[in-house]
Amino acid sequence: MTEDEARAWLQAQFDVSPDSWAKLERYVATLLSAMDEQNLIAESTRPHIWVRHIVDSAQLLIHASDDDGRDWIDLGSGAGLPGIVIACLVDRPMMMVESRRKRIDFLNHVIADLGLGHARIFGGRVETVPATKAAVISARAYAPLPKLLTSALHLSDKRTVWVLPKGRNAQNELEAARPAWQGVFHVEPSVTDADSALIIARGLTPAAGKKKGRG
Repeated sequence: MTEDEARAWLQAQFDVSPDSWAKLERYVATLLSAMDEQNLIAESTRPHIWVRHIVDSAQLLIHASDDDGRDWIDLGSGAGLPGIVIACLVDRPMMMVESRRKRIDFLNHVIADLGLGHARIFGGRVETVPATKAAVISARAYAPLPKLLTSALHLSDKRTVWVLPKGRNAQNELEAARPAWQGVFHVEPSVTDADSALIIARGLTPAAGKKKGRG
């Protein structure tokens, strides 16, 4: 997928409004500019930012549940991928969880600059987010699947959809986590990388005899 193909895919998939395009363009410019100050994305991905980061984030919307008024919670948001991208495309409540001060400051700047009033930041570790029940939980490069599920279980219920890009190790991570969890799991191919995949999960609960805490 080229950068032009990435933009075409976004338009075809989501019928992106002029306002959303303007926000995405401004976000990309801000992200590239801020790379001089902090390592938000890999330098090698700069020429392919629309494919590697914008479309790679936007594709999560295809697998997410409908907006039921509950938060979409993005774990370890970092540079705002996928949280900011999703918030540019759809007007649904978005909470981004990030513990690093510089990343928190960057995300708050982007939210204010783009006027994303439906998005907010929780500054702290995932385990310390007050218990709530998310419509969607996403995480991109946050933690291996067993740790990810354990740390965020208190943010989910049986209606929560987990949408988790896991790269080339998706199947291995799923097999490692599956014995400790009950629920419906499946793996979807990534639209940006034939070798990468997303883990989609619903109805997650700890398997019988496996008590999960926040540690």
